[in-house]
Amino acid sequence: MKALILNTTLKTGDEPSHTEALANEVIDIYHKENIETEMVRVTDYDVKYGIDSDMGDGDEWPQILDKILESDIVLIGTPLWLGEKSSVATLVIERMYGSNSIKNEKGQAAFYNKVGGVIVTGNEDGAKHASASVLYGLSHIGFTIPPNVDAYWVGEAGPGPSYRDIDHENEFTKQHVQWLAYNTIHLARILKSTPIPNEGNQLDG
Repeated sequence: MKALILNTTLKTGDEPSHTEALANEVIDIYHKENIETEMVRVTDYDVKYGIDSDMGDGDEWPQILDKILESDIVLIGTPLWLGEKSSVATLVIERMYGSNSIKNEKGQAAFYNKVGGVIVTGNEDGAKHASASVLYGLSHIGFTIPPNVDAYWVGEAGPGPSYRDIDHENEFTKQHVQWLAYNTIHLARILKSTPIPNEGNQLDG
């Protein structure tokens, strides 16, 4: 099985990402469970604004979309800005929504039988709000959402340490990382062996 983590940090290149640091804890569990995993930093691609699977004119979203379509598990990792998910996370969900007319072999939306989850980091409040927004967006376009698949860490209000600046021993966050990893694996394995039937949910009605 394959897992893809879309890191929607605003940072580019090799600039350290707190969201990536937390995502790496999930990846450690995936590797232990023999899940092939890739993390993509979306800002390293030229993703155009729009609601189509390919906006042309150098749009690199199709490269990311191919990775999504090949994956069984897709996680969106986002930092918090002003209590919200990042603008890059919004762009990704909009492009996924615009790609939702693609069908799988059963005539369903192509994101059926894929499992979704979310990873959030920040030094202010908003993790549950951002998680709810991302998870609803994924569910609305066909992803299956297991229980407890929002792993997050939020520091004190105002300026202060971020995730990479702490000792990573927050028990609450560690528990949610485990829930996220194992619950996405479990449900992905179920959907792999017993996909959602196509009765009543084909794109053509």
